[in-house]
Amino acid sequence: MVDWILKDNLEGKSILDIGTGTGCIPICLAKHSSAKVSTLDISEEALKVARNNADTLNVKINFIHADIMSNEVVKKLSHYDIIVSNPPYVLESDKKMMSANVIDYEPHIALFVPNDDALKYYHKITEIASRALNPGGILYFEIHESKGFEMIKLLKDIGFTSVELRQDMQGKDRMIKAIWNV
Repeated sequence: MVDWILKDNLEGKSILDIGTGTGCIPICLAKHSSAKVSTLDISEEALKVARNNADTLNVKINFIHADIMSNEVVKKLSHYDIIVSNPPYVLESDKKMMSANVIDYEPHIALFVPNDDALKYYHKITEIASRALNPGGILYFEIHESKGFEMIKLLKDIGFTSVELRQDMQGKDRMIKAIWNV
C-alpha cells in the first residue's frame, strides 16, 4: 500500500495515518516524500515506539494521541490531502489460523474485530475522512481479503468516488483507494 501511495504525487501534500502502531506507514511516507505527515493512535505505548523509530530514522512526523471511536477525535484533526489506515480487520474466527509469532507478540487491539462487526473501524474512519479530507482528497485502506466489495459499497454510499480495489503480491484483495469529491 505504501508503494501505491508513494507512486501518487505526494509533493506538498498533507497526510494523516490512522492507527500508526510502530510507525511504519507514516515513516516510509515521510522519508520518501516532501509530504507533511501526521499519525494517530489510541495507544501511548505505540506512539512512543513510533516516535523512537521516527527519531532513529531522522523523520519529522506530527504524533496525535486519540481514540478514533470517540466523537471528539475530529476536533484534534486538521484537514488533509490524504488519509491512510491499516486498521484492525482480522476476524476473531480467523485467530485460530494465525501463526504464534503474530498471536503472541502483536497487540490484539491492533489486529482483531468481532465477526459480527468486521467493518466497525472502516465505518468510523470513513466518517472521519468525510470531514477531515480536503475536496479531492484520497483515502487509502488496507482491508481484509474477503471485504473488498463491502468496502466499495461503504465508500460509495458515503460519497467517495473513483474507488479502486487492488490485490497484494499473493493476489488477494487487500488495498482500496477512494477520492473525496464532496
